[in-house]
Amino acid sequence: MEVLTTAEMDRADRLTIAAGTPGFALMLSAGQAVAEAAMDLVEEGPILVVAGGGNNGGDGFVAAAELAARGREVSVILLCERDSLQGDAASAAKGWKFPVLPFNPQAIGKPALIIDALFGAGLNRPVEGEPYAMIAAINANGAPVLSVDLPSGINGTTAAVMGIAVNATETVTFFRRKPAHLLMPGRIHAGRRVRVADIGIAPDVLAEIKPQTFENVPQTWRLSFPVPRIEGHKYARGHAVIVSGDIAATGAARLAARGCLRAGAGLVTLASPREALAVNAAALTAVMVHAIDSAVEFAQLLGDRRLNAVVIGPGAGIGDRTRDFVLTALSAQRSLVLDADALTSFAAAPDRLFEAITGSPDKQIVLTPHEGEFPRLFSDISNKHPNRSKLERVRAAAERSGAVVLLKGPDTVVAAPDGRAIIASNAPPWLATAGAGDVLAGMIAAMLAQAVPAFEAASIGVWMHGEAAREAGPGLIAEDLPEVLPAVFRRLYDEFGIDY
Repeated sequence: MEVLTTAEMDRADRLTIAAGTPGFALMLSAGQAVAEAAMDLVEEGPILVVAGGGNNGGDGFVAAAELAARGREVSVILLCERDSLQGDAASAAKGWKFPVLPFNPQAIGKPALIIDALFGAGLNRPVEGEPYAMIAAINANGAPVLSVDLPSGINGTTAAVMGIAVNATETVTFFRRKPAHLLMPGRIHAGRRVRVADIGIAPDVLAEIKPQTFENVPQTWRLSFPVPRIEGHKYARGHAVIVSGDIAATGAARLAARGCLRAGAGLVTLASPREALAVNAAALTAVMVHAIDSAVEFAQLLGDRRLNAVVIGPGAGIGDRTRDFVLTALSAQRSLVLDADALTSFAAAPDRLFEAITGSPDKQIVLTPHEGEFPRLFSDISNKHPNRSKLERVRAAAERSGAVVLLKGPDTVVAAPDGRAIIASNAPPWLATAGAGDVLAGMIAAMLAQAVPAFEAASIGVWMHGEAAREAGPGLIAEDLPEVLPAVFRRLYDEFGIDY
Protein backbone atom coordinates (compact mmCIF):
# COMPACT_ATOMS: atom_id res chain seq x y z
CA MET A 1 0.00 0.00 0.00
CA GLU A 2 1.31 3.41 -0.99
CA VAL A 3 2.29 5.96 1.66
CA LEU A 4 2.04 9.64 0.66
CA THR A 5 4.05 12.59 1.89
CA THR A 6 2.09 15.72 2.69
CA ALA A 7 3.14 17.20 -0.67
CA GLU A 8 1.97 14.08 -2.49
CA MET A 9 -1.34 14.10 -0.62
CA ASP A 10 -1.85 17.76 -1.55
CA ARG A 11 -1.25 16.79 -5.16
CA ALA A 12 -3.78 13.95 -4.91
CA ASP A 13 -6.33 16.52 -3.70
CA ARG A 14 -5.50 18.92 -6.53
CA LEU A 15 -5.68 16.23 -9.20
CA THR A 16 -9.05 15.10 -7.88
CA ILE A 17 -10.39 18.65 -7.85
CA ALA A 18 -9.05 19.28 -11.36
CA ALA A 19 -10.88 16.14 -12.52
CA GLY A 20 -14.19 17.64 -11.40
CA THR A 21 -14.70 16.82 -7.73
CA PRO A 22 -15.12 20.04 -5.71
CA GLY A 23 -12.77 20.47 -2.78
CA PHE A 24 -15.73 21.01 -0.49
CA ALA A 25 -17.11 17.60 -1.50
CA LEU A 26 -13.86 16.04 -0.29
CA MET A 27 -14.15 17.97 2.96
CA LEU A 28 -17.75 16.80 3.46
CA SER A 29 -16.68 13.19 2.98
CA ALA A 30 -13.74 13.64 5.35
CA GLY A 31 -15.88 15.19 8.07
CA GLN A 32 -18.49 12.46 7.73
CA ALA A 33 -15.74 9.82 8.13
CA VAL A 34 -14.61 11.57 11.31
CA ALA A 35 -18.16 11.59 12.62
CA GLU A 36 -18.50 7.85 11.94
CA ALA A 37 -15.29 7.15 13.83
CA ALA A 38 -16.44 9.32 16.72
CA MET A 39 -19.72 7.39 16.95
CA ASP A 40 -17.73 4.16 17.10
CA LEU A 41 -15.47 5.45 19.84
CA VAL A 42 -18.13 6.78 22.22
CA GLU A 43 -21.78 5.77 22.12
CA GLU A 44 -22.97 8.55 24.40
CA GLY A 45 -21.87 11.71 26.13
CA PRO A 46 -20.78 15.16 24.95
CA ILE A 47 -18.25 15.58 22.15
CA LEU A 48 -15.88 18.50 21.82
CA VAL A 49 -14.27 19.54 18.52
CA VAL A 50 -11.08 21.60 18.77
CA ALA A 51 -10.76 23.23 15.35
CA GLY A 52 -7.94 25.12 13.69
CA GLY A 53 -8.13 27.76 11.01
CA GLY A 54 -7.32 25.56 8.01
CA ASN A 55 -8.89 22.63 6.21
CA ASN A 56 -8.28 20.37 9.18
CA GLY A 57 -10.57 22.65 11.15
CA GLY A 58 -13.05 22.55 8.26
CA ASP A 59 -13.16 18.75 8.58
CA GLY A 60 -13.88 19.28 12.27
CA PHE A 61 -16.79 21.62 11.57
CA VAL A 62 -18.35 19.09 9.16
CA ALA A 63 -17.95 16.35 11.76
CA ALA A 64 -19.53 18.56 14.43
CA ALA A 65 -22.56 19.34 12.25
CA GLU A 66 -22.96 15.67 11.29
CA LEU A 67 -22.79 14.52 14.92
CA ALA A 68 -25.27 17.18 16.02
CA ALA A 69 -27.65 16.07 13.24
CA ARG A 70 -27.45 12.57 14.71
CA GLY A 71 -28.56 13.85 18.07
CA ARG A 72 -25.20 14.05 19.82
CA GLU A 73 -24.29 16.89 22.17
CA VAL A 74 -21.46 18.74 20.42
CA SER A 75 -19.47 21.91 21.03
CA VAL A 76 -16.65 23.54 19.05
CA ILE A 77 -13.59 25.45 20.19
CA LEU A 78 -12.05 27.51 17.36
CA LEU A 79 -8.44 28.71 17.19
CA CYS A 80 -9.23 31.89 15.22
CA GLU A 81 -12.11 34.25 14.63
CA ARG A 82 -14.91 32.55 12.72
CA ASP A 83 -15.03 35.37 10.18
CA SER A 84 -11.35 34.90 9.33
CA LEU A 85 -11.86 31.40 7.93
CA GLN A 86 -11.41 31.10 4.17
CA GLY A 87 -12.25 28.77 1.32
CA ASP A 88 -13.71 25.36 2.08
CA ALA A 89 -13.09 25.78 5.81
CA ALA A 90 -15.33 28.88 5.78
CA SER A 91 -18.03 26.93 3.90
CA ALA A 92 -17.81 24.14 6.47
CA ALA A 93 -18.13 26.59 9.35
CA LYS A 94 -21.36 27.93 7.84
CA GLY A 95 -22.84 24.49 8.29
CA TRP A 96 -22.33 24.78 12.05
CA LYS A 97 -25.40 26.69 13.26
CA PHE A 98 -24.26 27.12 16.84
CA PRO A 99 -21.79 29.42 18.61
CA VAL A 100 -18.14 28.51 18.98
CA LEU A 101 -16.35 28.52 22.30
CA PRO A 102 -13.29 30.71 22.98
CA PHE A 103 -9.89 29.16 22.35
CA ASN A 104 -9.13 28.62 26.00
CA PRO A 105 -8.09 25.37 27.72
CA GLN A 106 -10.67 26.10 30.41
CA ALA A 107 -13.40 25.66 27.79
CA ILE A 108 -12.59 21.98 27.27
CA GLY A 109 -14.59 20.83 30.27
CA LYS A 110 -15.30 17.10 30.70
CA PRO A 111 -16.32 15.71 27.31
CA ALA A 112 -16.76 12.03 26.54
CA LEU A 113 -14.59 12.53 23.42
CA ILE A 114 -12.33 15.25 22.04
CA ILE A 115 -11.98 15.53 18.26
CA ASP A 116 -8.59 17.04 17.50
CA ALA A 117 -8.94 19.08 14.29
CA LEU A 118 -6.41 21.73 15.19
CA PHE A 119 -3.46 21.22 12.81
CA GLY A 120 -3.14 18.99 9.79
CA ALA A 121 -0.33 16.88 8.37
CA GLY A 122 1.45 19.86 6.84
CA LEU A 123 2.57 21.42 10.14
CA ASN A 124 6.23 22.40 9.73
CA ARG A 125 6.86 24.88 12.53
CA PRO A 126 7.04 24.49 16.30
CA VAL A 127 3.76 24.75 18.20
CA GLU A 128 3.86 27.72 20.56
CA GLY A 129 1.64 29.99 22.61
CA GLU A 130 -2.08 29.28 22.87
CA PRO A 131 -2.05 26.17 20.65
CA TYR A 132 0.71 24.71 22.83
CA ALA A 133 -1.38 25.27 25.94
CA MET A 134 -4.45 23.79 24.25
CA ILE A 135 -2.63 20.61 23.22
CA ALA A 136 -1.20 20.24 26.72
CA ALA A 137 -4.71 20.60 28.15
CA ILE A 138 -6.12 18.02 25.71
CA ASN A 139 -3.45 15.54 26.77
CA ALA A 140 -4.11 16.20 30.43
CA ASN A 141 -7.91 15.99 30.17
CA GLY A 142 -8.24 12.23 30.28
CA ALA A 143 -10.96 11.98 27.63
CA PRO A 144 -10.29 9.79 24.58
CA VAL A 145 -9.06 11.77 21.58
CA LEU A 146 -9.84 11.23 17.90
CA SER A 147 -7.34 13.08 15.71
CA VAL A 148 -8.22 14.26 12.22
CA ASP A 149 -5.59 13.24 9.63
CA LEU A 150 -2.74 13.36 12.17
CA PRO A 151 -2.39 14.24 15.84
CA SER A 152 -1.88 18.00 16.02
CA GLY A 153 1.79 18.82 16.51
CA ILE A 154 3.13 15.98 14.35
CA ASN A 155 4.89 16.71 11.08
CA GLY A 156 3.20 14.46 8.55
CA THR A 157 6.30 13.68 6.50
CA THR A 158 9.05 13.41 9.14
CA ALA A 159 6.88 12.17 12.07
CA ALA A 160 8.65 14.66 14.33
CA VAL A 161 6.95 16.23 17.34
CA MET A 162 6.93 19.96 16.66
CA GLY A 163 7.34 21.06 20.26
CA ILE A 164 4.27 19.24 21.57
CA ALA A 165 1.74 16.85 20.04
CA VAL A 166 -1.66 15.41 20.85
CA ASN A 167 -1.70 11.89 22.26
CA ALA A 168 -4.56 10.46 20.22
CA THR A 169 -6.59 7.38 21.05
CA GLU A 170 -7.30 6.86 17.35
CA THR A 171 -6.68 8.78 14.15
CA VAL A 172 -8.73 9.12 10.97
CA THR A 173 -6.78 9.86 7.79
CA PHE A 174 -7.87 10.05 4.19
CA PHE A 175 -7.05 8.08 1.02
CA ARG A 176 -3.59 6.87 2.09
CA ARG A 177 -1.44 6.89 5.21
CA LYS A 178 1.33 9.45 5.66
CA PRO A 179 4.87 8.53 6.78
CA ALA A 180 4.10 9.90 10.25
CA HIS A 181 1.41 7.26 10.77
CA LEU A 182 4.14 4.59 10.57
CA LEU A 183 7.36 6.28 11.71
CA MET A 184 8.24 7.03 15.31
CA PRO A 185 7.30 9.07 17.24
CA GLY A 186 4.29 9.98 15.10
CA ARG A 187 2.99 6.41 15.20
CA ILE A 188 2.80 6.44 18.99
CA HIS A 189 0.90 9.73 19.01
CA ALA A 190 -1.57 8.42 16.39
CA GLY A 191 -2.93 5.93 18.90
CA ARG A 192 -4.03 2.33 18.78
CA ARG A 193 -5.58 2.55 15.33
CA VAL A 194 -5.31 4.65 12.17
CA ARG A 195 -8.50 4.50 10.10
CA VAL A 196 -8.03 5.22 6.39
CA ALA A 197 -11.22 6.67 4.94
CA ASP A 198 -12.26 6.77 1.30
CA ILE A 199 -13.33 10.35 0.61
CA GLY A 200 -13.68 10.15 -3.17
CA ILE A 201 -10.08 10.40 -4.37
CA ALA A 202 -9.65 7.93 -7.23
CA PRO A 203 -6.63 5.58 -7.02
CA ASP A 204 -5.86 6.64 -10.60
CA VAL A 205 -4.08 9.73 -9.25
CA LEU A 206 -1.29 7.47 -7.98
CA ALA A 207 -0.16 6.83 -11.55
CA GLU A 208 0.48 10.56 -11.87
CA ILE A 209 2.06 10.98 -8.43
CA LYS A 210 4.28 7.87 -8.66
CA PRO A 211 4.82 7.46 -4.90
CA GLN A 212 8.06 5.80 -3.85
CA THR A 213 7.13 4.95 -0.26
CA PHE A 214 5.05 1.96 0.80
CA GLU A 215 3.74 0.28 3.90
CA ASN A 216 5.32 -3.10 4.52
CA VAL A 217 2.29 -5.34 4.08
CA PRO A 218 2.06 -8.52 1.99
CA GLN A 219 0.12 -6.86 -0.84
CA THR A 220 3.16 -4.68 -1.51
CA TRP A 221 5.47 -7.61 -2.35
CA ARG A 222 2.98 -10.35 -3.22
CA LEU A 223 4.32 -10.84 -6.75
CA SER A 224 7.89 -11.34 -5.46
CA PHE A 225 7.05 -13.82 -2.72
CA PRO A 226 8.76 -17.18 -3.44
CA VAL A 227 6.44 -20.19 -3.51
CA PRO A 228 8.05 -23.64 -3.86
CA ARG A 229 6.90 -25.44 -6.99
CA ILE A 230 5.59 -28.99 -6.75
CA GLU A 231 8.23 -30.17 -9.22
CA GLY A 232 10.98 -28.29 -7.40
CA HIS A 233 13.81 -29.57 -5.21
CA LYS A 234 16.08 -28.21 -2.51
CA TYR A 235 18.74 -27.04 -4.99
CA ALA A 236 16.14 -24.92 -6.78
CA ARG A 237 15.55 -23.02 -3.53
CA GLY A 238 19.13 -21.84 -3.21
CA HIS A 239 22.09 -22.61 -0.99
CA ALA A 240 23.04 -19.98 1.59
CA VAL A 241 26.34 -19.65 3.44
CA ILE A 242 26.49 -18.14 6.93
CA VAL A 243 29.92 -17.07 8.17
CA SER A 244 30.59 -18.00 11.81
CA GLY A 245 32.83 -16.22 14.28
CA ASP A 246 35.40 -17.81 16.56
CA ILE A 247 34.71 -20.38 19.27
CA ALA A 248 33.46 -17.78 21.78
CA ALA A 249 30.98 -16.20 19.35
CA THR A 250 29.28 -18.95 17.35
CA GLY A 251 25.68 -18.61 18.53
CA ALA A 252 24.76 -15.61 16.39
CA ALA A 253 25.71 -17.35 13.15
CA ARG A 254 23.73 -20.44 14.16
CA LEU A 255 20.68 -18.27 14.82
CA ALA A 256 21.05 -16.77 11.34
CA ALA A 257 21.49 -20.23 9.82
CA ARG A 258 18.40 -21.60 11.53
CA GLY A 259 16.35 -18.57 10.45
CA CYS A 260 17.62 -18.98 6.89
CA LEU A 261 16.65 -22.64 6.68
CA ARG A 262 13.21 -22.09 8.21
CA ALA A 263 12.53 -19.15 5.89
CA GLY A 264 12.89 -21.32 2.82
CA ALA A 265 16.49 -21.71 1.67
CA GLY A 266 16.95 -25.20 0.24
CA LEU A 267 20.34 -25.71 1.87
CA VAL A 268 22.37 -23.79 4.43
CA THR A 269 26.07 -24.16 5.18
CA LEU A 270 27.83 -22.62 8.17
CA ALA A 271 31.37 -21.53 7.28
CA SER A 272 33.14 -22.15 10.58
CA PRO A 273 36.68 -21.55 11.82
CA ARG A 274 38.35 -24.90 12.53
CA GLU A 275 38.66 -24.10 16.22
CA ALA A 276 34.87 -23.74 16.42
CA LEU A 277 34.02 -26.62 14.11
CA ALA A 278 33.19 -29.12 16.84
CA VAL A 279 31.02 -26.62 18.73
CA ASN A 280 29.05 -25.70 15.63
CA ALA A 281 28.72 -29.26 14.38
CA ALA A 282 27.45 -30.49 17.74
CA ALA A 283 24.73 -27.81 17.79
CA LEU A 284 23.50 -28.23 14.21
CA THR A 285 21.62 -30.92 12.33
CA ALA A 286 20.04 -29.90 9.01
CA VAL A 287 22.52 -27.01 8.67
CA MET A 288 25.83 -28.22 7.23
CA VAL A 289 29.23 -27.13 8.56
CA HIS A 290 32.33 -26.37 6.47
CA ALA A 291 35.77 -25.52 7.87
CA ILE A 292 36.93 -22.09 6.71
CA ASP A 293 39.76 -20.09 8.29
CA SER A 294 40.90 -17.68 5.60
CA ALA A 295 39.51 -15.54 2.81
CA VAL A 296 41.36 -17.80 0.36
CA GLU A 297 39.46 -20.84 1.64
CA PHE A 298 36.25 -18.82 1.57
CA ALA A 299 36.86 -17.92 -2.08
CA GLN A 300 37.42 -21.59 -2.85
CA LEU A 301 34.11 -22.47 -1.19
CA LEU A 302 32.33 -19.82 -3.24
CA GLY A 303 33.81 -21.34 -6.36
CA ASP A 304 30.72 -23.54 -6.27
CA ARG A 305 28.15 -21.35 -8.01
CA ARG A 306 25.29 -23.19 -6.33
CA LEU A 307 26.16 -21.33 -3.12
CA ASN A 308 24.30 -18.20 -4.12
CA ALA A 309 23.63 -16.18 -0.95
CA VAL A 310 25.90 -15.20 1.94
CA VAL A 311 25.45 -13.71 5.41
CA ILE A 312 28.44 -12.06 7.08
CA GLY A 313 28.32 -10.24 10.39
CA PRO A 314 26.53 -12.10 13.19
CA GLY A 315 29.29 -12.93 15.66
CA ALA A 316 31.89 -12.67 12.87
CA GLY A 317 34.28 -10.44 14.80
CA ILE A 318 35.51 -6.96 13.92
CA GLY A 319 38.65 -6.55 11.88
CA ASP A 320 40.69 -7.64 8.88
CA ARG A 321 39.33 -11.19 8.64
CA THR A 322 35.73 -10.01 8.39
CA ARG A 323 36.61 -7.23 5.94
CA ASP A 324 38.43 -9.74 3.73
CA PHE A 325 35.47 -12.12 3.82
CA VAL A 326 33.10 -9.33 2.78
CA LEU A 327 35.30 -8.26 -0.12
CA THR A 328 35.67 -11.88 -1.18
CA ALA A 329 31.91 -12.38 -1.27
CA LEU A 330 31.48 -9.18 -3.26
CA SER A 331 34.17 -10.25 -5.73
CA ALA A 332 32.38 -13.59 -6.08
CA GLN A 333 29.21 -11.68 -7.02
CA ARG A 334 27.00 -13.38 -4.48
CA SER A 335 23.75 -12.05 -3.04
CA LEU A 336 24.85 -10.74 0.32
CA VAL A 337 23.51 -9.70 3.72
CA LEU A 338 25.94 -7.62 5.80
CA ASP A 339 25.05 -7.22 9.45
CA ALA A 340 26.59 -6.29 12.80
CA ASP A 341 30.38 -6.92 12.82
CA ALA A 342 30.61 -6.82 9.02
CA LEU A 343 29.36 -3.24 9.07
CA THR A 344 31.47 -2.14 12.03
CA SER A 345 34.58 -3.62 10.39
CA PHE A 346 34.30 -0.90 7.73
CA ALA A 347 33.64 1.97 10.16
CA ALA A 348 37.08 3.48 9.58
CA ALA A 349 36.78 3.26 5.80
CA PRO A 350 33.15 2.99 4.69
CA ASP A 351 33.96 4.20 1.17
CA ARG A 352 36.02 1.07 0.66
CA LEU A 353 32.88 -0.98 1.21
CA PHE A 354 30.70 1.28 -0.92
CA GLU A 355 33.18 1.20 -3.82
CA ALA A 356 33.24 -2.59 -3.69
CA ILE A 357 29.43 -2.68 -3.69
CA THR A 358 29.02 -0.31 -6.59
CA GLY A 359 31.69 -2.23 -8.50
CA SER A 360 29.68 -5.43 -8.21
CA PRO A 361 27.68 -6.07 -11.41
CA ASP A 362 24.83 -7.83 -9.57
CA LYS A 363 24.05 -5.65 -6.58
CA GLN A 364 21.70 -7.90 -4.59
CA ILE A 365 23.19 -6.63 -1.35
CA VAL A 366 21.45 -5.74 1.91
CA LEU A 367 22.98 -3.79 4.80
CA THR A 368 21.11 -4.26 8.09
CA PRO A 369 22.34 -1.77 10.72
CA HIS A 370 20.54 -0.76 13.88
CA GLU A 371 20.62 2.84 15.10
CA GLY A 372 23.95 2.31 16.90
CA GLU A 373 25.65 0.88 13.81
CA PHE A 374 24.17 3.24 11.24
CA PRO A 375 26.37 6.28 12.04
CA ARG A 376 29.50 4.10 11.90
CA LEU A 377 29.01 3.84 8.15
CA PHE A 378 27.00 7.02 7.50
CA SER A 379 28.43 9.47 10.01
CA ASP A 380 27.27 12.60 8.19
CA ILE A 381 23.71 11.33 7.68
CA SER A 382 22.79 12.49 11.16
CA ASN A 383 20.74 10.36 13.53
CA LYS A 384 19.61 13.39 15.46
CA HIS A 385 18.90 16.09 12.87
CA PRO A 386 15.39 17.29 13.77
CA ASN A 387 14.38 17.96 10.18
CA ARG A 388 15.56 14.66 8.72
CA SER A 389 13.32 11.66 9.20
CA LYS A 390 14.40 8.06 9.48
CA LEU A 391 12.94 7.53 6.03
CA GLU A 392 15.11 10.28 4.55
CA ARG A 393 18.24 8.99 6.30
CA VAL A 394 17.81 5.45 5.01
CA ARG A 395 17.11 6.66 1.47
CA ALA A 396 20.27 8.75 1.54
CA ALA A 397 22.27 5.79 2.87
CA ALA A 398 21.00 3.48 0.13
CA GLU A 399 21.86 6.00 -2.58
CA ARG A 400 25.35 6.50 -1.18
CA SER A 401 26.20 2.86 -0.57
CA GLY A 402 24.64 1.38 -3.71
CA ALA A 403 23.01 -1.30 -1.53
CA VAL A 404 19.59 -1.86 -0.06
CA VAL A 405 19.74 -0.45 3.47
CA LEU A 406 17.55 -1.75 6.28
CA LEU A 407 17.57 0.38 9.43
CA LYS A 408 16.14 -1.71 12.24
CA GLY A 409 13.81 -0.54 14.99
CA PRO A 410 10.12 -0.51 15.90
CA ASP A 411 9.60 1.33 12.60
CA THR A 412 12.10 -0.55 10.43
CA VAL A 413 12.71 1.19 7.11
CA VAL A 414 14.09 -0.51 3.99
CA ALA A 415 15.31 1.65 1.10
CA ALA A 416 16.78 0.89 -2.31
CA PRO A 417 19.30 3.00 -4.23
CA ASP A 418 16.58 3.86 -6.77
CA GLY A 419 14.56 5.69 -4.09
CA ARG A 420 11.95 3.07 -3.23
CA ALA A 421 11.32 2.69 0.49
CA ILE A 422 9.06 0.64 2.72
CA ILE A 423 8.09 1.15 6.37
CA ALA A 424 7.14 -1.66 8.74
CA SER A 425 4.80 -1.25 11.69
CA ASN A 426 4.12 -4.85 12.75
CA ALA A 427 7.00 -5.46 15.16
CA PRO A 428 5.84 -6.05 18.75
CA PRO A 429 7.94 -4.65 21.61
CA TRP A 430 9.15 -8.09 22.73
CA LEU A 431 11.04 -8.45 19.44
CA ALA A 432 13.74 -6.25 20.99
CA THR A 433 15.77 -9.17 22.32
CA ALA A 434 19.31 -10.48 21.87
CA GLY A 435 19.81 -12.41 18.65
CA ALA A 436 16.61 -11.33 16.90
CA GLY A 437 18.59 -9.36 14.32
CA ASP A 438 20.74 -12.41 13.56
CA VAL A 439 17.62 -14.41 12.74
CA LEU A 440 16.41 -11.58 10.50
CA ALA A 441 19.68 -11.59 8.56
CA GLY A 442 19.22 -15.31 7.91
CA MET A 443 15.62 -14.86 6.83
CA ILE A 444 16.59 -12.20 4.29
CA ALA A 445 19.33 -14.48 2.97
CA ALA A 446 16.72 -17.21 2.48
CA MET A 447 14.78 -14.88 0.19
CA LEU A 448 17.94 -13.91 -1.71
CA ALA A 449 18.83 -17.58 -2.11
CA GLN A 450 15.45 -18.07 -3.78
CA ALA A 451 16.25 -15.29 -6.29
CA VAL A 452 14.07 -12.62 -4.70
CA PRO A 453 15.51 -9.15 -5.49
CA ALA A 454 17.25 -7.46 -2.55
CA PHE A 455 14.63 -4.78 -1.83
CA GLU A 456 11.77 -7.28 -1.80
CA ALA A 457 13.87 -9.86 0.06
CA ALA A 458 14.55 -7.40 2.87
CA SER A 459 10.90 -6.26 2.95
CA ILE A 460 9.57 -9.82 3.14
CA GLY A 461 12.11 -10.75 5.79
CA VAL A 462 11.20 -7.76 7.97
CA TRP A 463 7.46 -8.45 7.75
CA MET A 464 7.82 -12.16 8.50
CA HIS A 465 10.20 -11.36 11.37
CA GLY A 466 7.56 -9.13 12.98
CA GLU A 467 4.79 -11.65 12.41
CA ALA A 468 6.89 -14.45 13.89
CA ALA A 469 7.38 -12.34 17.01
CA ARG A 470 3.63 -11.78 17.24
CA GLU A 471 3.06 -15.49 16.82
CA ALA A 472 5.53 -16.33 19.59
CA GLY A 473 4.12 -13.70 21.93
CA PRO A 474 5.53 -12.06 25.07
CA GLY A 475 8.50 -13.86 26.55
CA LEU A 476 9.99 -14.39 23.10
CA ILE A 477 13.68 -15.24 22.77
CA ALA A 478 15.48 -15.27 19.44
CA GLU A 479 15.52 -19.07 19.28
CA ASP A 480 11.72 -19.02 19.13
CA LEU A 481 11.53 -17.04 15.89
CA PRO A 482 12.49 -19.78 13.41
CA GLU A 483 10.22 -22.28 15.15
CA VAL A 484 7.06 -20.22 14.62
CA LEU A 485 7.77 -19.39 10.97
CA PRO A 486 5.68 -22.33 9.69
CA ALA A 487 2.59 -20.75 11.29
CA VAL A 488 3.45 -17.42 9.62
CA PHE A 489 3.82 -19.15 6.26
CA ARG A 490 0.44 -20.83 6.66
CA ARG A 491 -1.29 -17.52 7.36
CA LEU A 492 0.46 -15.93 4.41
CA TYR A 493 -0.48 -18.78 2.09
CA ASP A 494 -4.09 -18.48 3.23
CA GLU A 495 -4.05 -14.73 2.53
CA PHE A 496 -2.58 -15.27 -0.94
CA GLY A 497 -4.89 -18.18 -1.72
CA ILE A 498 -2.00 -20.63 -2.12
CA ASP A 499 -2.76 -24.30 -1.59
CA TYR A 500 -0.50 -26.23 0.79
